[in-house]
Amino acid sequence: MVTKVIQWSSGNVGKHVIRAVAERPDLKLAGLYVYSADKAGQDAGVIAGIEPLGVKSTHHVDEIVHAHADVVIHTALPSLVYGDDRYADIENFCKLLAAGKNVITTVGYMYPKVYGEEITHKLEEACRRGGATFHSTGLNPGWLGDVLPLTMSSLSKRIEQIYVREISNFQFYPSPEIMFDMMGFGKTEEEFAKQIERYKFWLTGLFRENVQMIADGLGLDLDGIAEETVRAYAPDDLETAAGIVRKGTIAGQHWEWAGMKGGKKVIVHETVWRMHGSVAPDWPQGDHSITISGEPRMHMEFKADWISDGLLATGMHAVNAIPYVVAAHPGIKTFLDLPWIVGRGTASS
Repeated sequence: MVTKVIQWSSGNVGKHVIRAVAERPDLKLAGLYVYSADKAGQDAGVIAGIEPLGVKSTHHVDEIVHAHADVVIHTALPSLVYGDDRYADIENFCKLLAAGKNVITTVGYMYPKVYGEEITHKLEEACRRGGATFHSTGLNPGWLGDVLPLTMSSLSKRIEQIYVREISNFQFYPSPEIMFDMMGFGKTEEEFAKQIERYKFWLTGLFRENVQMIADGLGLDLDGIAEETVRAYAPDDLETAAGIVRKGTIAGQHWEWAGMKGGKKVIVHETVWRMHGSVAPDWPQGDHSITISGEPRMHMEFKADWISDGLLATGMHAVNAIPYVVAAHPGIKTFLDLPWIVGRGTASS
């Protein structure tokens, strides 16, 4: 059986998805939505840098909503921080779901309950109307800071604390849209302050999802999730793959989200983000890590080169989820609801 796939957006992740779908005999590209009017009408394969696929891109949402397809892979920049309408993603998800299309996204909403009953109800009602399934995935959130700790917990007799630390140097990350527009690097403190509620809403939502999903997966009733943040500034003009970070603008962000129980931090997600290796030398150094304190103690570290292409991995986590999402009963399906997702058909023969 061939599953018909629509790709929503043609950025770095979207292009990876198009190429992967084109290579797999069980998948067929049925449409492509693009945000740029200049790309509208172009062949999806050409946009993705491969041979023509006979699928023309469109700039009209209604054409995608009414197209015949089984699933939409949505890999756009999140409307929570990018664009004029904060809730555009939710509205588009609901249109697609109500039209009977399963939706897999990488923009967040991996664990929608953290955003409140209104958003959860909207998604569930759209799923009900269209008999469709909604799933959100990614690399982190969507694997490193949630799925992997939960997988490790299966080895535990007793857990005192789960501590996830992400230390990232974005000096060589070639996406100005993500670094400057979405994450707020390169802005003055005054500029950042004007948008801080939007940044915090997105980031806090993302990593509260990590913490809350782990807690629910373990059957732990948290008292709340505490948040702390500190910023660092460029000591000089810094050259990065995304562009110049000017002296005095934001070049580092240090966040912590902690699931609290009885006054103790029991599930912690710490992020240490630098736009250049020279920024905030007093902040934690090293690599990504997961530490589970308890019986037995477990500790895993991921060197800076642990993955060669995080954007590709993000897209493939969505693509590899397709058969599970298509087969699922209608509704919001998180990693706690779906079977163990593996890369079916990806092993070289």
